[in-house]
Amino acid sequence: MQRTKIIATEIAMPTDAGTASSISEATCVRLYNGSGAAATVSISTSVGAATTVSFTMPNNSVEFLQKYPTDVIFASSASVLVSNVGFTN
Repeated sequence: MQRTKIIATEIAMPTDAGTASSISEATCVRLYNGSGAAATVSISTSVGAATTVSFTMPNNSVEFLQKYPTDVIFASSASVLVSNVGFTN
């Protein structure tokens, strides 16, 4: 059975490209959207980058996002929480 290993304390997501974070250079993060509405989560190769990819995260949902350590992320709501995680068997 696969288990989630919590590596760092959950924090509120940055909310714009200028404050996007690598979440301590995490390669896998757990996201929780408890904002009360759908939220947009965006991933960029650098802070303030013009090229950003995004997805919509429904309210009351959990997603695991795999990314490069240098990729930065931000969300449309600070109510989206993020934590650096890993997986164990």
